[in-house]
Amino acid sequence: MKIQIAPDPKTLGQTAGNDAAGLIREAISKNGSANVILATGTSQFETLNSIINDKGIDWSRVVMFHLDEYIDLPITSPASFRKYLKERFLEKIPTIGSAFLIDGELDPKAECERLGFLIKKYPIDVALIGIGENGHIAFNDPPADFETREPYIVVELDEACRKQQLGEGWFPSLNDVPRRAISMSVHQIMLSKNIICSVPDKRKAVALKDCFENEVSNLRPASILQRHNSCTCYLDEESASLLTRR
Repeated sequence: MKIQIAPDPKTLGQTAGNDAAGLIREAISKNGSANVILATGTSQFETLNSIINDKGIDWSRVVMFHLDEYIDLPITSPASFRKYLKERFLEKIPTIGSAFLIDGELDPKAECERLGFLIKKYPIDVALIGIGENGHIAFNDPPADFETREPYIVVELDEACRKQQLGEGWFPSLNDVPRRAISMSVHQIMLSKNIICSVPDKRKAVALKDCFENEVSNLRPASILQRHNSCTCYLDEESASLLTRR
């Protein structure tokens, strides 16, 4: 795992997005196609914009998956990750080869099986992820399941995770934040050939210190990234402010 520190969130996003775009172009050049995972949330705004603005990607050769979605949340909700990706990405990239979105309104077990079958056919070249205030990756809250080999799993969201979603303005009250979600598993994320992890903001500083400067533990889910051979974490000065090794 490598760490890059930018002066501000915008520069962080542009750098992460530019590097991700380069990896996507490289995969297309080498393999004829690229399989990617996209994350959502406020940490991804600038990163996604930077990728969208890259003129060198042949999107017809790209297959997209995403990380997680709430169970029983309508796609019309402002907090829906399907809505987020459709509006912020897919509507701007109409030529994309395929996009496999998680439908949290379907039977969760069947949806996990459907997506698991699909992603096994498309080994991931580039995964864009973030890290939560509680150290989660995707919706794998602590103690995260590091053992399951299922690509997608049903998870219970802890209170810290739900409070983060409220604090970011996605829901009007804590009671409105769903308690369950479908999440890509830790093992599946770690199978990605390259991981681009964007983590701006002071409120992530404690989690980053815990995950990056302690031993790997499922109580600090993002600590598993220390074991990935091609993971770069893009931080800004505020999110990196508590790190002693930079």
